[in-house]
Amino acid sequence: MERNPVKSTIRRCSADEQASILAVINAAAERYRGVIPPDCWHEPYMSAEELAQNVETGVSFWGCDDNGELVGVMGIQSSKDVTLVRHAYVRPDQQGKGIGSALLRHLETLTDQPVLIGTWSDAEWAIRFYEAHGYALAARERIPELLRTYWDISPRQVETSVVLAKPALVAR
Repeated sequence: MERNPVKSTIRRCSADEQASILAVINAAAERYRGVIPPDCWHEPYMSAEELAQNVETGVSFWGCDDNGELVGVMGIQSSKDVTLVRHAYVRPDQQGKGIGSALLRHLETLTDQPVLIGTWSDAEWAIRFYEAHGYALAARERIPELLRTYWDISPRQVETSVVLAKPALVAR
């Protein structure tokens, strides 16, 4: 007997899906517990208010829908002369299936601007993921300037984060 095939779709998330987006983000963010500095960890990792603020300031969330269920999300936001990839998360039970890769490839098609990605400096798995997709770490001396220019994050997060970009932008 043949099983129903999995049907994955990349689509823009709607405003009424914030609870589902939060569920994906907070489940996947558990991996950061004990990795990022304790003073940067929140419970929950992302609140409904923070998600709403991100959407209000221009983060557009895209999701991977697998047989009608949201299993991965990734945000995109224009910031000055670049595009930021924001809040990239895949549910833990769905990781390693190409969902993050599919979302990233899709978001890259939505912009003609250079793409910057910020993540925690100790999140080695995230850095490896982006490097496997052609991104390179920005020079350490440029990271604080990039983070302060393109993101609205705390000074502590600037201290503990890195920026990745395609090599042509990193060289600038």
